[in-house]
Amino acid sequence: MANNLKYAVTMKNAKLDAITSAIGASGLLRIYSGTQPTNPDTALAGNTLLAELALSATFAAGASSGVLTASSITADSSADNTGTATFFTLTTSGGTRKIDGTVGTSGSDLNLNTTSIVSGAQVSVSALTITSGN
Repeated sequence: MANNLKYAVTMKNAKLDAITSAIGASGLLRIYSGTQPTNPDTALAGNTLLAELALSATFAAGASSGVLTASSITADSSADNTGTATFFTLTTSGGTRKIDGTVGTSGSDLNLNTTSIVSGAQVSVSALTITSGN
């Protein structure tokens, strides 16, 4: 028999709101080069931190219709290193990774205007949404 779980919108919203709780106050969005780890519980290995952007004191307002929309994200005015962005992570203010995702210019979890990041250049993210699947 095939799997075909479907969740009520209230369940989707609760799952998404748990992300905001897990990140806590003033989390970070970090962008890396290298191979994306299996999951956020897997240690980084051979990855280079390219940019670190500050999340708002509260990551997001409550989810609505199965979509979590991040509050404003402060640009990194001076990227840490030069490289090709391949994945990002959302962390607590202390750097504990909670969510990892792909980076690209389209069709990725986080789309940037370019994946080529240059040390000292500004890196900004104008919007970030997370949509709950069934």
